[in-house]
Amino acid sequence: MSETLAEDSPGFHEAARRNNIDKIVALGHDPWGSRFDDRLLIGDVRARSAEVQFQVENGELLPLPDFEAEEPVEYRQWKSDHGPGSEIGPKVRIAGRIMLKRPTGKLIFLNIEDWTGGIQIFIGKKQVGEANWELAQCFDLGDLVGFDGRLGRTNTGELTVFAEGLHFHSKSLEPPPDKHAGLVDVELRQRRRYLDLCYTEGVRERFLKRTKIVASVRNTLNAQGFCEIEGPTLHAIAGGAAARPFVTHHNTLDLELHMRIALELHLKRLLVGGMERVYELGRVYRNEGISPKHNPEFTMLEVYQAYGDYRSMMDLTEAIIVNAIQAIGGESKLPWGDLEIDFTAPFERRTYSELFTEQTGVDPEDESAVIELAKSLQIDVEGRHLDVVKNEIFEEKVEDSLVGPIFVIDYPASICPLTKRKAGVPHIAERFELFVHGMEIANAYTELNDPDLQEKLFKTQLAGLSDEDSMAKMDHDFVRALRNGMPPTGGLGVGIDRLVMLLTNSTSIRDVILFPLLRPEA
Repeated sequence: MSETLAEDSPGFHEAARRNNIDKIVALGHDPWGSRFDDRLLIGDVRARSAEVQFQVENGELLPLPDFEAEEPVEYRQWKSDHGPGSEIGPKVRIAGRIMLKRPTGKLIFLNIEDWTGGIQIFIGKKQVGEANWELAQCFDLGDLVGFDGRLGRTNTGELTVFAEGLHFHSKSLEPPPDKHAGLVDVELRQRRRYLDLCYTEGVRERFLKRTKIVASVRNTLNAQGFCEIEGPTLHAIAGGAAARPFVTHHNTLDLELHMRIALELHLKRLLVGGMERVYELGRVYRNEGISPKHNPEFTMLEVYQAYGDYRSMMDLTEAIIVNAIQAIGGESKLPWGDLEIDFTAPFERRTYSELFTEQTGVDPEDESAVIELAKSLQIDVEGRHLDVVKNEIFEEKVEDSLVGPIFVIDYPASICPLTKRKAGVPHIAERFELFVHGMEIANAYTELNDPDLQEKLFKTQLAGLSDEDSMAKMDHDFVRALRNGMPPTGGLGVGIDRLVMLLTNSTSIRDVILFPLLRPEA
C-alpha cells in the first residue's frame, strides 16, 4: 500500500500532479503535447475584441459598449435593454500557461498567458462535453494548455474565450510561486529566471523591450551603412581597455589566452583593410567586481566610422538612443526611479575641465591646488601622475553630479592612449563619455592613427596606475596594422546593458541580463 503524503509535505504537490499525468494518459492525451497549428497569440486575439457583437432577434448586429470607458458598463443590463438576442464572436485557437484557476460546480474559469498577454477562459461542462470536462479536471496551475472556442464577453464584461475544445501541451510538475508573495528573493529570481519571467509582473515585458532595443541599435547602424562583424572572443593580448581579463588555456596550441575585454583593436584592423563603417555587438568579459552597474560578462556595442571623429559619434549616439526609445514605444521623457530623464536631442555637451572646476572650485591646470584637493579627499598622490589623481577626483566629485544625458568632452590626453590629441592642444584628447544620472553609458574617441605615437603610448605606464587599470599593453600586430594606414576615424562604445537599464527604469544591471553570474547553489 502506497504511503499517503500530508498536504504540507514537500512531495505532496508533485505526487498530485503526477497522478494527474496518469489520468491524462488514461484519457488518451499526451501529457507533453504535440504540434498545435493555427494557434493565435493572445495579444492578437485581444485586439479582435471589436469583432464581438450582439445580434438581436431581427438579425441586426450591434457593437458592444466601450468596456474601457471610465464609467463601468452593466453588460447584463445593456443586453436586457436591447431585448432578446445573442452574442456572436470570432472562433479562435489559443494556448498558454494557466495562471489562475477558479472551479465553480460545473464551470471552470481559467486565466492563461502567453508572451503577448493574458485572457480568461470559460469552461462549461455542458459546452465542452464529458471527455473535455474530464481533461479539465487534470489541469493544474502552471500547466500549458490550449483551447478552441468563441471570443466573447462574460456578463461582467470581461473578454473571454468560451471553450469548445481542450488540448493539453505540458504538465508543470512543480507548483508555481505563491500568487500573493510571489518570488520575493532577488537572487532566487535571478537564479530561476524561468520562474521570474513567468510569474513576476513586468519581467518578461522588460526583456522583450531589451530585444527591441538591441534590434533598433542594429537597424540604426545598418541604415547608416555600417557593417556588422564578428570578432574573436579569445585574444592573445587583453587590449583595447583598462580591465583585468579572464585567462584560459588552449590545450592544442599550449597557449594562454584571454577572454576579450573590448572589441576595439580587431575592428580597427578592419578599417585598415578598407571596411570603412564597422560595428560589433557582443559579449565582453572583465574579471572585476559585481555591483548594480557591473557584471563580469556584459554586452558592448563598438562602432568605427572612417573619416569621422568624436563629434560624428555624438550625433550617432543620439540617433541610437532616440531610435531605441521609439522602438519600445516610449516618449522622450522617461521615468528613472522617482526622477525623469529627458532624452530630447541634442544632448548637453560640457568639457571635462569646465565640470571639474564647477564641481570642485579648483582649476584642473593648477597642479598644487589639485594635489591639495586630492589630499583633502584622502586620495593618494605620492608618486602618481597628476592626470591619474585628477581623474580620481573627477570620478568622486563630478560624475555623481551629472544628471544628463550629458556628453563630457575633451579629457586629459595622458589617460586616453588610443585617442587623437586636440589640434593645437596636445594635452587634451578628443574623447567624450555620455553620462546619465552619474552612470556612464557611452565612451567615444577621435581614434589615434599615428603608429609611432601609438607604439610609444603602448609602452607608457602612467605612474600610479595598476596593471589592470592601464591600457599600456603592447600589441605589435596592431601597430603593424596602423603602419599600413588607418583613416581618420570616430569610434564609439556603448554599454547595452546600462542603456537598457535606463530605458526600462531598472536600477540593477542584473535586472536586464537574463542570466547574470551567480555563485553555484550550495
